[in-house]
Amino acid sequence: MNLFFSFVVPVFNRPEEIRELLESIVLQDYNKPFEVVIVEDGSKQSSKGVVSDFSKKLTISYFEKENSGPGASRNYGMERAKGNYFIILDSDCILPSQYLAEVEKSLENQYVQCFGGPDAADKSFTLVQKAINYAMTSILTTGGIRGSKSTLGKPASGIGGFQPRSFNMGISREVFESVGGFGKIHPGEDPDLTFRIWNAGYKTKLIPEAFVYHKRRIDWGKFYKQVNKFGMVRPILNKWHPKTRKMTYWFPTFFCLAFLVSIVLYMLDIRLPIWLFIVYFTLIFLDSLVKNKSVAIALLSLIAVVVQFIGYGSGFLKSSFLVNFSKRKPEELFPMLFFK
Repeated sequence: MNLFFSFVVPVFNRPEEIRELLESIVLQDYNKPFEVVIVEDGSKQSSKGVVSDFSKKLTISYFEKENSGPGASRNYGMERAKGNYFIILDSDCILPSQYLAEVEKSLENQYVQCFGGPDAADKSFTLVQKAINYAMTSILTTGGIRGSKSTLGKPASGIGGFQPRSFNMGISREVFESVGGFGKIHPGEDPDLTFRIWNAGYKTKLIPEAFVYHKRRIDWGKFYKQVNKFGMVRPILNKWHPKTRKMTYWFPTFFCLAFLVSIVLYMLDIRLPIWLFIVYFTLIFLDSLVKNKSVAIALLSLIAVVVQFIGYGSGFLKSSFLVNFSKRKPEELFPMLFFK
């Protein structure tokens, strides 16, 4: 198949991030034509000057529009892209030089209409960035909730398969025109799109070699807010796509409630439950230590996991109650999760 790739990247007030991303795209070990489409989503800090610096190095287009969120901006870019396969990236990603070549090789070997790639922490990242990256990707935390990494999505069933995320996601033009692109919910627009892709009979897969360095430029407060929104979104997606419900989505909520119970039991001189949590956090520390080779990152990973579980778990519990027992629509219950 003759693949022509279009990178589609929305940006909001982050011109220097775009510069780093474009610099990594310039260095791709790929000798076939491709294009880059940058969509400025109502930013006050324009990236136009940065993009113009790459006009002689890349086939690149730049569009400005009113702020409507990342999902609508990705759709806007795909509508104007010239390729037959779109690669969606977040502006805070950096590509390794072999990225595009690995994508093409995987699709030529086993073509699917949608793929996802993992994220990794670059050596230049801060200790907090690396700790948050660990919490977001580890199989010991919520990183293992995205679906099986080794199986294809099952057409029509809406169940199983890897769930791509929009920081590193490929979509064919055929799928975009058939399914209609991203919805207005945010976050959660990427799993919503994946579920609609499955329901339309298409398959998804993970391309492990197509990883990106995802900076996640956030502090602890922003991280909590982010994962709290992730927790609030999931019950909404469960209601929209009931076949995709899994008990594993309750894990952070049950974890937090069980931890509170274990503290009460410890005060009553029942110590086994609290020791189970000590064992779990010890495993987190050791796993992060092995992967990151840093005691400091391993310790910060414990904080990241606690923030992640409390944020996601509380958001999921609140949303589950309101979505299932209120007569109001999700858009009315959680207006902060939807772009107009």
